[in-house]
Amino acid sequence: MTGTTSTGSSRTDTVDVAIVGAGPTGMLLAGDLAAQCLSVTLVERRPPTTGNLTRAFAVHARTLELLDARGLADPLIATGTQLGRLRLFGRLSLDLTRLRSRFPFLLITPQYEVERLLKERALKAGARILYGTELTDLGQSTTDDTVTAGLRGTDGERSTLRARFLVGADGVRSAVRTELGLPFPGESVIRSIVLADVRLTEAPSGILTVNGAGDAFAFIAPYGDGWYRVMGWNRTHQAEDSDPVELDELREIARTALGTDYGMHDARWISRFHSDERQVPAYRVGRVFLAGDAAHVHSPAGGQGMNTGLQDAANLSWKLAAVLRGSSGAPEALLDSYHAERHPVGAQVLRASGAIIRLAMARTPLQRFTRWVVTLALSLVRPASDKAIRRISGVGISYGAPKGSHRLAGTRAPDLRLAEGRLQELLREGAFVLVTPPDAPAPGGPAPLVHAHWDGDRTTTLLIRPDGYIAWASERPDPEGLRKALSL
Repeated sequence: MTGTTSTGSSRTDTVDVAIVGAGPTGMLLAGDLAAQCLSVTLVERRPPTTGNLTRAFAVHARTLELLDARGLADPLIATGTQLGRLRLFGRLSLDLTRLRSRFPFLLITPQYEVERLLKERALKAGARILYGTELTDLGQSTTDDTVTAGLRGTDGERSTLRARFLVGADGVRSAVRTELGLPFPGESVIRSIVLADVRLTEAPSGILTVNGAGDAFAFIAPYGDGWYRVMGWNRTHQAEDSDPVELDELREIARTALGTDYGMHDARWISRFHSDERQVPAYRVGRVFLAGDAAHVHSPAGGQGMNTGLQDAANLSWKLAAVLRGSSGAPEALLDSYHAERHPVGAQVLRASGAIIRLAMARTPLQRFTRWVVTLALSLVRPASDKAIRRISGVGISYGAPKGSHRLAGTRAPDLRLAEGRLQELLREGAFVLVTPPDAPAPGGPAPLVHAHWDGDRTTTLLIRPDGYIAWASERPDPEGLRKALSL
């Protein structure tokens, strides 16, 4: 429900969920909630004409599965280039085609393409976006269970947004996190990374070009439209983020690390940044949540930043919808599971990306020997390389389940072929999917449900959450167990 009241010269709007930050994380969350007929307002500091030329360019398999469950994977794939192997440390090649997914590859595409599709979906579903608007203050009421956000537009006009819940998806410098008074502990991992989108006179032979030599490291990835994302770092030149940067500096880094700069020219943008490893201690404070870079930030190694944020949003959106709809009978305590499930994942990503960047930066003989051992193990031991692939791609992420649960509980459900179609297509309803043997009757229960059947003689019953994880499973008929699972 949306309402508007006026007090003097200020305006107060009331919505179900307010989201601060209209990047990919906020847009996916808004689209999911609006699709469930909830009122959603996104608050974005940037004006609508400002493109987001951020450093994200990689979409992993698990994220593509989540986008497939929203009908967006195939349109996004059409904008980029598929990479079947991921090269690390110059010698190691991880075979992504071994992933058990409809998307056994890494998609190289600019973040603005992801944002475009998510924005179109959110607006079509009825979400509202306030561009050129910043958060000025934040308060939580203990009497009427609401959050109140003070806002200021670029013209100085002030307004108030009141919501049942608020989500901060406003990046590493999160105003929401600051208003909550939460620390953001961690450290800077690497300084003075130069990043640019350029044209190349000579196209590299591979899809991804990455190497380190001497004190330099460089990376080149194609967007598929003639533009290339280039990242470079030189250990001997550690400048501040605010220091000027020219394309000649990046050319020199590329020549040192790659042996050539491929004729870089016509940079459409270029910047210098540093990479931090930080994570907020609590993803929920009362009726306020943090997601994406507002909750965790890490090195760009492995390309997991935007992907982790999108997966945060997919985890949180169905829980907020279940609580807000009321008809599903979901208790508000369900929202605590967002932190319980996603905080460990954020910590895991920090460790993994940190390990990759430290091995890539290896300088001492001991560090280089460690990198050689890791590279050799992942090259020769298939279970180790498969685990690394599943972890980087997000396909291997699972959540804890209550003691005594079925072994499948908490694990990701693959894109099952069912009598009614693919699982990812059925998940587009935004509801739980119950998979049963063909002759099983449809159950009753408070939670919205899509009932599907195995296309074969399998007898396992699966209850799959809207975010594609198995909530409950049984090898035999268990009406009481299913009833409890459906009660959330």
